[in-house]
Amino acid sequence: MPIRVTVWGENVHEHKNATVARIYPTGMHTCIADALNQDARLVARTATLDQPEHGLTKEVLDQTDVLTWWGHCAHGKVDDAIVDRVQERVLQGMGLIVLHSGHFAKIFKRLLGTSCALTWREVGERERLWVCNPGHPIVQGLPRSITIPNEEMYGEPFGIPNPDEVVLVSWFEGGEVFRSGCTFTRGAGKIFYFRPGHETYPTYHIPEIQQIIRNAVAWAAPAGAAWRDVLNAPNAKNPPETIRTPDPNAHGESAGGGGFR
Repeated sequence: MPIRVTVWGENVHEHKNATVARIYPTGMHTCIADALNQDARLVARTATLDQPEHGLTKEVLDQTDVLTWWGHCAHGKVDDAIVDRVQERVLQGMGLIVLHSGHFAKIFKRLLGTSCALTWREVGERERLWVCNPGHPIVQGLPRSITIPNEEMYGEPFGIPNPDEVVLVSWFEGGEVFRSGCTFTRGAGKIFYFRPGHETYPTYHIPEIQQIIRNAVAWAAPAGAAWRDVLNAPNAKNPPETIRTPDPNAHGESAGGGGFR
């Protein structure tokens, strides 16, 4: 079975900024999806902010193994009900790849529980992206470092919880460094934050950047069936083993879950 990927993008800058439209004439989301579809293991489709339910209907998410997310200027326009829906799917096991300015997306901040704030500078400086965990599946097939000729700088401190793993770090021409490739686990879902991808630079056309995203999708894909929230489980009235001496003073069926009364 191929890994089913939904590539979500705001698709706003492409219609308002001539530079972005020239670099990504069919949208950043389409560029990323096309790169993913080069891998026989993956089948990618797109969804955008302007579609009904932002393109993330229950049916779409139920058929999504990994969701990639790029957002920037319209974080506040994402409906909270859709954020709830995506969060539920991540906790059940759907992978989530958050790209560049998606660090401020509602879903990323919700799942991490922190500000996700950072320092930044946009002057098109050179970035060197270093592999700091060469054994990790996300960086397989890559050189020790990747040079991005022009990018927006993101710098520390980065207001995130300590990652499970830091896979990539960046150095910028102005001297700052940044944790540019971080993994997290929430519920049964794997999350990867990947920093490069400012809209006015052709970052998503770079083969090595495309390879990192392909690797990340394969890494984040759920290994088995969707995990369901244990809080929704019914009362286990029929134990697998016989209870010889049930407590006659145990609370009745009208009471809630476990714990002392």
